[in-house]
Formats: sequence, C-alpha cells, structure tokens
Amino acid sequence: MSRVRLLVGTRKGAFTLTSDGKRRDWQVSGPHFGGWEIYHVNGSPAEPDRLYASVSSGWFGQVIQRSDDGGASWTPVGNDFAYTGEVGEHLWYDGTPRPWEFKRIWHLEPSRTDPDTVYAGGEDAALYVSSDGGQKWQELTALRQHESGPRWQPGAGGMCLHTILLDPVDPDRIFVAISAAGAFRTDDGGNTWQPINRGLRSGGIPDEEAEVGHCVHRLAMHPSRPEVLFMQKHWDVMRSDDAGGSWREISGNLPTDFGFPIAVHAHEADTVYVIPITSDSEHYVPDGRLRVYRSRTGGDEWEPLTTGLPQANCYVNVLRDAMAVDTLDDCGVYFGTTGGQVYGSADGGETWMPIVRDLPTVLSVEAQVLP
Repeated sequence: MSRVRLLVGTRKGAFTLTSDGKRRDWQVSGPHFGGWEIYHVNGSPAEPDRLYASVSSGWFGQVIQRSDDGGASWTPVGNDFAYTGEVGEHLWYDGTPRPWEFKRIWHLEPSRTDPDTVYAGGEDAALYVSSDGGQKWQELTALRQHESGPRWQPGAGGMCLHTILLDPVDPDRIFVAISAAGAFRTDDGGNTWQPINRGLRSGGIPDEEAEVGHCVHRLAMHPSRPEVLFMQKHWDVMRSDDAGGSWREISGNLPTDFGFPIAVHAHEADTVYVIPITSDSEHYVPDGRLRVYRSRTGGDEWEPLTTGLPQANCYVNVLRDAMAVDTLDDCGVYFGTTGGQVYGSADGGETWMPIVRDLPTVLSVEAQVLP
C-alpha cells in the first residue's frame, strides 16, 4: 500500500508527517532545524527521498538544506544567491527608487524529471536554478531585467517570488508570480519573459488595469491541462484558459474573495479549493469559522466544506504555500494554519481531521505519495 508524506515548514522548524494510504494515523518527525524559519520544504517528483528545504534565520542568513533519505538527515548546500544581473533599481512603496536586494528564498520547485535540477524563488523577485542538487545557483536574470522591472513594488510581505509552475508538457515554459508585480511566463526556458496579467484589476494602484503591479497571492494548475491556470489574488479568484494570456474572475458565491492558497484536485481538473479570509486587514477566517471552499465547475459556484473543522471561535489564517493535494485515488487535501494545526481530508474535502496541533505557525505544506 502506498504511503503519504507531508512536508511542513514552520516559523520554528520543519516537520514530516507520514501515514499509510488510509491517512488516519500519522507519525510526526521534527522539528528539523529547530528555531529556524522554514519557508518551504519540497520533494523531487523524480526521486521522492530527495528533499530541499529553505532555511533562514535573522542571525545566520539563508541556507538551502538537502536530504537524500526522506528527511532522516540533511546537508547544507549552496547559498550563493547574490544579484547576478546588471545593477538596477525598483520602486518602493512610496515611489522611492531602491536597489535590488537579496533577503530569502520563499519557494523551491524541483524538476519533474531530474532530481538534481531545482528552481528557487527569492526576495527581491528573483528566480534561480540549480542543476547540481543545490550546490550552485544561477539567476535567470532576464526576469528582473524585464523592461517593467523598475516599476515593481513589494507587497506587504515583501517583493517575493512565491510561485513557480513548471509546464508538464513543455519544459521551456515556466510560470511565476511575484508580490506585488504580478504573474509572468517564459516560453524559452527563462531567456525572455512576458507579463500575463491582462484582465486583472487592482484598486489602490495608479492604473488598476496596469500591465504590472498586481498582488498575486498564488497560482495553480492541473498537470493534464497546463493551459488552464487558477489564481488567488489580493481580492479576486481568477481563471485563465490561455496560459495566462487573459483572466476572468470566478469568485462567484464565495463569502469573501480574499485569501492566499489555491489548489486543484489531483484527478479532477475542474475541482478547485480555496480558503477565504475576512479581508486584507483582518487575516482570519470569516465569522470565526474555518471553511474550505470547493468548486467542481472550475469556478463561480462554490460550496463550503466544514465537517471536522472548527465552526466557532477560530481565528486563524492559511498562508499561500500551506495547502497541498496528494495523488492517491481518493485525493487527499491538506492545509496548515497560522495557529499551528495541520488538517487533512482523505476524501477530497468531504471530511477533515486534525493531523497534528500546536506546531509553530505553518508556512508551507507539500504532499508526497511514496511506494
């Protein structure tokens, strides 16, 4: 019987949660790197025991850790993420020009086919790639050198490149999202980039329909249909049917269209999950009720999934990288909260159970299916 492993990054360490295919009883391992901020832990689809972790500390800076045994042991690998393009500037909140900086790695995306190739999304707004298992990193400089780059501004959490989607059919096509610049696509392996934000509207910026400047929170796709993208934006849930060429709103009957994560069912390309929160100033679920919303129509029509989730006096948030699905026949759905709970559903969201409680604030959740 297959097993499931969850990779959980928190404010104070990383954890691995492991269960059999029934996903009822879970073993917890951790904290790994106790006391460090773990923005993301991810595993290689090509070699499940190859894991990468983004480990950072205000005292010691940024380190990428690698495991070749499923998290039993870890080795620090390359941490050279200096800006490698021409010296340049971007705009700050108040319009003041500021030089590009490096602060941390927000997201790690291993190749689907090569365990030694992994992409990293950083702050400020950089995309890196390593082809030797994380030992050396090269910036794909054309992204920050895009003609719109000087107009990019940070979101409230920083100017982070937080989403990397690798097209499962075309290895030269990559999608990224940057807060608060927007979404971008390359069709030639990173040599050139184009903004893919047509149809987005963002109040509060000088031109609410501008080419760049939109605060995209997360992108998602189903591997069988990579031209269809789903987006959770700073206000609005969106869909594109042309690889980001244009977007339309699908917020429909959601109680609020503000949130951070978005995920697609492993086997149903039109089944999408979001977790709305109250507003951009009230980062907790509406009315103190923790509800996952599911659309089985690719958007517009949404239903609340509540069985097993607290429906009173719950004031947590779920961050952009803290929701994942597994690929078992009965698709598992998982998410972690700022209150330190990790919830799981073994039936596509119909029922939920707490897998573990009282962890530090959960920053990321990824799911692996193991033989």
